[in-house]
Amino acid sequence: MNPRAGEPTHVPVLAARVVALLAPALTETGSVVVDTTLGLGGHAEALLEECPQASLVGLDRDPQALAAAGKRLERFGDRATCVHAVYDQLPDVLADLGHRRVQGVLFDLGVSSLQLDEVERGFAYSRDAPLDMRMDPTRGPTAADVLNTYSAADLARILRVYGEERFARRIADAVVRQRESTPLTTSRQLVDLLRSAIPGADRQVGGHPAKRTFQALRIEVNGEIAALERALPAAVDRLAVGGRVVVLAYHSLEDRLVKQTLGALARPDVPPGVPAVPPGHEAVLRLLTRGAEKATPEEVESNPRATSVRMRAAERILDSRRTASRGGAA
Repeated sequence: MNPRAGEPTHVPVLAARVVALLAPALTETGSVVVDTTLGLGGHAEALLEECPQASLVGLDRDPQALAAAGKRLERFGDRATCVHAVYDQLPDVLADLGHRRVQGVLFDLGVSSLQLDEVERGFAYSRDAPLDMRMDPTRGPTAADVLNTYSAADLARILRVYGEERFARRIADAVVRQRESTPLTTSRQLVDLLRSAIPGADRQVGGHPAKRTFQALRIEVNGEIAALERALPAAVDRLAVGGRVVVLAYHSLEDRLVKQTLGALARPDVPPGVPAVPPGHEAVLRLLTRGAEKATPEEVESNPRATSVRMRAAERILDSRRTASRGGAA
């Protein structure tokens, strides 16, 4: 999976383990796996290479990433279908393609290699760029729009919830004061503001002082948590019995949501102490990972973006009318 000439460098996180978890569900001719976060196509390429009986549907909201992935996967012909969509649109995409059930679904959450590496996208706090942060740069408000229009209370909430930032209110107040004289439009402006707003001793711990704020803004701009809350149950709903879902998360907020969603579906939907589980309330999933798996030291050394990954996986074991929106799968 070496990058080809003219393609951005891309090393997919935990690629071998992702393939190992999904491949047992992709042995039959006509099986379908959905990569809901196609990115530059590294995981998709590995799956198509190792699972020759399967076809793949790849979703991405970023037109630039979609074009790069399409080029990478074109050698697989009609086994690969790339669709411009956010992962919570998965049900509509599958319906349009005529797939009622699929055998595998992959989520590789967070920002992609392309988005981090393209300076002008504004995702990286280490380089000066316009405060954009849209995964789909053709639509929606930018990070600058959020910073310059949200109230201090809303900014503080975003930073606290999505960035787990201890100094959320302090930073929000500093943003509001700053924008009264000069709108915040570049990453350097924001980083400088954060350095002055966060106490000196606290700037030395927990990584770069801008990390949590940039994460929170990115999640807000792209509606990532809300989309995941809709997409993960919908993905389970469309898994055939024996189908598998794999999720790679990169911060605790995402991982907590994945843990809760898959965990609820792996337990009977009955109160504790009930002697018998009535039909329609049985466990729908079997967990395939013991807790969240992390990257090995060797992988982190070769691919630093694997440092914070937390991977969870599950297999659908029951075709039930229990719906994911109520804690189960259809």
